[in-house]
Amino acid sequence: MLRVRLDLAYDGTTFSGWAAQPRLRTVEGELTSALVRVLRLDEVRVTVAGRTDAGVHARGQVVHLDIPAPAWRATPGRSDRTPGQALVHRLAAVLPEDVRVRSAQVAPPGFDARFSAVWRRYAYRIADRDSLHDPLSRAWVTWHRRTLDVGAMDLAARLLVGEHDFAAYCKPRPGATTIRTLQEIRWERDEAGIAVAHVRADAFCHSMVRALVGASIAVGEGRRPVDWPAEVLRAGNRDPAVGVAPARGLVLEEVGYPPPSELAERARTARAVRTLTREDASVAARDEDPSSAL
Repeated sequence: MLRVRLDLAYDGTTFSGWAAQPRLRTVEGELTSALVRVLRLDEVRVTVAGRTDAGVHARGQVVHLDIPAPAWRATPGRSDRTPGQALVHRLAAVLPEDVRVRSAQVAPPGFDARFSAVWRRYAYRIADRDSLHDPLSRAWVTWHRRTLDVGAMDLAARLLVGEHDFAAYCKPRPGATTIRTLQEIRWERDEAGIAVAHVRADAFCHSMVRALVGASIAVGEGRRPVDWPAEVLRAGNRDPAVGVAPARGLVLEEVGYPPPSELAERARTARAVRTLTREDASVAARDEDPSSAL
């Protein structure tokens, strides 16, 4: 058996999320169907770096799959392509236009698309002025009716950086931890004037990025003070005032991995369920104090 890494992109507009579901169109469903057809296997299972929700897009998604070595070697057929090049070429012929595999290669020892990742980076884009409402980008940019104070949103977001229990910004799942390390979150306007959030963490729990964006929007509109998102985080409970931003503005841009020699160890440690000690929690509360951060 060989472990193969695939890098892919997709437009999530018409998908019911990543994970395969009966009678629903999903990215995983389309990809595995195409792989079964191209590789001529009875079944293919893939492991993904991050499960995206319905309507969320990806530019830098990563998966791995384990397949028999003969199936990999047979992909070029009579062509002079490498197996990876041949697999990408053949998948392009059978996948729908809103999914594309960009590269395929044998993964290094210890690689796990999900557990070896050290960070995932998302971007969220908002057009908050009428002049920015471009119908050609409506599938991946959220339209907002009120002009946002991006400077205030950036100050508020930076108070959330660090390892915390993000229960206040996640939809709970039985047996799943909500402790995450938010490595970066910042807001800026791009050259066109679009408000863009750059969010990077070791992992994300369900709806976390869109909830963080929703809290930022409340600050940007002037409805909440700059320190409010950090107060919500410390409270530890879902606040009905935190809206979940629409899915269409969210794009998984990139997944980061350590050097090949560290892949297996990273996968081992990432499987451990994390907890916050009292000391960790007190340090987190101190670091989130707006008087020391502003």
